[in-house]
Amino acid sequence: MARARSDSPPLIEIIEKPDFSIEARAMARGQWPVAGMDEAGRGPLAGPVVAAAVILNPARIPTGLDDSKRLTHIEREELFSAILATALGISMASVCAEGIDRSDIRKASLEAMRRALHGLPLKPQLALADGRDVPPGLCCEGQALIKGDQRSQSIAAASIVAKVMRDRMMAGCGRTDARYGFEFHMGYATPRHRAAITTHGAVARWHRVSFSPFRLDAPEIDDESLL
Repeated sequence: MARARSDSPPLIEIIEKPDFSIEARAMARGQWPVAGMDEAGRGPLAGPVVAAAVILNPARIPTGLDDSKRLTHIEREELFSAILATALGISMASVCAEGIDRSDIRKASLEAMRRALHGLPLKPQLALADGRDVPPGLCCEGQALIKGDQRSQSIAAASIVAKVMRDRMMAGCGRTDARYGFEFHMGYATPRHRAAITTHGAVARWHRVSFSPFRLDAPEIDDESLL
C-alpha cells in the first residue's frame, strides 16, 4: 500500500536566536559582569582583524540582536547605535595585517579579543568567547561557545560592534586608495579585489601578504553578498 504524500515541506529550517540565558545563569552563580567577545575579519586578504567586548545591561537589551552575518547592513547599523546607547561597557581592539602576518590569523583574532576585553570600563567576572578557543591571558574566567553569536546575546552584540567598526575602517581605506574598492568588498577575495591585486599588487600594511599568494586560490565571493 502506497504511503500518502504529505503536503508539508520535507525539511523546515529552524533558525535559533541568541538569548540571555547563559548570562543569566552566570549571574545566578554570582558571576557578574559578563562580557561577550567576538571578532570580524578572519577571512579577508586585507585589513585588520577587529574584536569587540560588550557587557550588556540586562534591563536594556536591544531587540533583534543576532549573529552579525545574519543581519543586513541597515540592521547592523541600527543595532550598533542601540548597543552603544544601552550597554554597560564596550571596548574594541584590532590587530593589523602586519601583526597577522607575524603570527597567524587564529592567534591574531584571540589577541584582538584579549585586548578588547582588557579595555572594558568594568572588570568582568566571566568572558564568553565566540568559537572553540578561549583567548589566553584574560583578566577573568573565560568560556568558549561554538556558534556563540547565535546563542548568546552578549556575543551577538560584540559581533555586531566588531563587524560595523571593521567595515567602517575598510571604507576609510577605500577613500584613501580608490584602486581596490575596499568599501565594496571589505578586503575579501572577491573578483574585483583579486583583479586589483593582479593589476596593482599589494598595499604595504594593508594586505596580508602571508595569505600566500594572497589566497587567490580561495573561493570567490560576490561583492554584493557582503553588503
